[in-house]
Amino acid sequence: MQLIAYLHAALTTRLADLRREPERGDSPVPTAVIIFGLVAAALFVTGLVMARARNWMNAVPTAP
Repeated sequence: MQLIAYLHAALTTRLADLRREPERGDSPVPTAVIIFGLVAAALFVTGLVMARARNWMNAVPTAP
């Protein structure tokens, strides 16, 4: 029973500290925008590499 009382007191103290701190880090929106941009760039590069590889494979002569 003492463990539960200790955990309750520790949790309420920590939550009170978090409520008092106005700055808790960056908003998730800029992080999501950066991730979206990196994914878009990766898809573009992957598409470019696939197109060049396909063109190179099509240019290989076939056996007679």
